[in-house]
Amino acid sequence: MRKIFIIEDEQDIIQAVHDELKKWGYDVTGVSDWDNMIAEVKKADPVLILMDITLPMYDGFYWTQQIRSFSQVPIIFISAADFDQNAVRALMIGADDYLVKPFAMDLLTAKVQAVLRRVNAVQEKSLEKFGCELNLLTNDLDFQGESVRLTPTEGLIMKLLMLNANQTVSKKKMISALWQGNNFIDENALNVNLSRLRGKLSTLEGPLQITTIRGQGYRLEEKL
Repeated sequence: MRKIFIIEDEQDIIQAVHDELKKWGYDVTGVSDWDNMIAEVKKADPVLILMDITLPMYDGFYWTQQIRSFSQVPIIFISAADFDQNAVRALMIGADDYLVKPFAMDLLTAKVQAVLRRVNAVQEKSLEKFGCELNLLTNDLDFQGESVRLTPTEGLIMKLLMLNANQTVSKKKMISALWQGNNFIDENALNVNLSRLRGKLSTLEGPLQITTIRGQGYRLEEKL
């Protein structure tokens, strides 16, 4: 049974999530010992993590950074506010999506399934463009011996752009490809992921650049 690890301290939410996702074949596990939470995550080896922001000891941003140091498991943040700086910060440090409290359980299920579809859609082992190679299994982007690790969402954005290099990819097409057409995803999440991806490309110092084509979309090009 596919395991989902929920990092949340409100027992009623944990129980509701457990009951809903169990219908879809998921086993939901929560934190039993906050002092050893990272060890519990490693032992559970989940296919996805649901991460609250306000938690005992440290917040969700801290725990996400800790998890990202050893795993690229998809992470969906649970926020008590609308898409604001908290949600932006979550995406910037490696979260793959966000969910606003209170949320409908069918929306939670849709987001979980959409994120897992994105991760499981990877079939090829790598793509190469302009001398850069994207490992589609690990989401590592390599250029001349240097490497940068992308999140699953960033990896799928890069895959789409590489497959359409030197062509403009519309926001609509990008969102549809990333989130399987679920219209509850707005452009903010896409914009944040693109901004984060551009930052990683700049640290790699390779020939790739993502150009915004105003009113049309985005294009992957080789730096001149």
